[in-house]
Amino acid sequence: MKEDFKIYYHPIYTSGIDKTSNFPRERYKLLYERLKPYERTLSIKIKKSEMVNKDYIKKVHDTNYVDNFLNGTLSEKEIRKIGLKPWTNDIIERTLRITGGSISAMKSAISCGGFSANMAGGTHHAHKSFGSGFCIFNDIAICSNVAIKELNIKNIMVIDLDVHQGDGTATILKQEKRAFTFSMHCSSNFPFEKCQSDLDISLPRDTSDDEYITKLKEAMKYLKNIPSDLILFQAGVDGLSNDRYGNFQLTQKGLIERNKIVFEFAKVRKSPLCIFMGGGYSIPIEHTISAFEDLFILAAKYHNQIISDYV
Repeated sequence: MKEDFKIYYHPIYTSGIDKTSNFPRERYKLLYERLKPYERTLSIKIKKSEMVNKDYIKKVHDTNYVDNFLNGTLSEKEIRKIGLKPWTNDIIERTLRITGGSISAMKSAISCGGFSANMAGGTHHAHKSFGSGFCIFNDIAICSNVAIKELNIKNIMVIDLDVHQGDGTATILKQEKRAFTFSMHCSSNFPFEKCQSDLDISLPRDTSDDEYITKLKEAMKYLKNIPSDLILFQAGVDGLSNDRYGNFQLTQKGLIERNKIVFEFAKVRKSPLCIFMGGGYSIPIEHTISAFEDLFILAAKYHNQIISDYV
């Protein structure tokens, strides 16, 4: 039986953030509305994200930090470092559903051997004992731990192409030899103090499509020598030229080419791939929504082709 391309989503991705926050909360709702019609034409299945069991989080994050967040006792300084202010009463459920959606998407990719996605997540700035940059818990690191400890995945490859370095992912997975972390990002952008991934490529401000794609292709040649039984793809679109937090000059066409390179890489080596949505803060928001639509539609097409080859 052919497996649909599953995307995990919940309305609380939007409603769990306050209307006055500087975070573009409407992107989730708008993207859901954009993708919903494709359920009839592209074998896409949008599924409800369940809440993660907090024990999964505590296997990766500091227990006191996890408990303080869940109990609402983080300090004002810790909350300010995360952002998303003012926090709503739904921030806890939202966070647990985003992480739960990422785990479900990862399991879906592994079970069918194709692609899957969470219409949120990619919270790569969350470190072991603190959150940062809109990120509370690191769903990429949590998924890696679940895959290794419970699903018998021997080699994980993290491909982080958000414009910001995956600093939290790098630090949490630093001692995990079964996970390889790769981040390609802007050198002059948050986090301003970079951490060390297994492979980092820092590109200068105002990097264009041609420069970006050239460097990515060079990186993929290197990654061909790294084993992977699962690829976790942080696919932020904040490298767009009109993104307020970006500093790159990438176009929508350039991002499509980026995604093709990653998807083709996973297809050729027959690695299941899970997509985390990552950053996107363009003004107007339409640019962000269109770039994410491109991402998921292309992923669905690749998934359908991969699954058809298996049948």
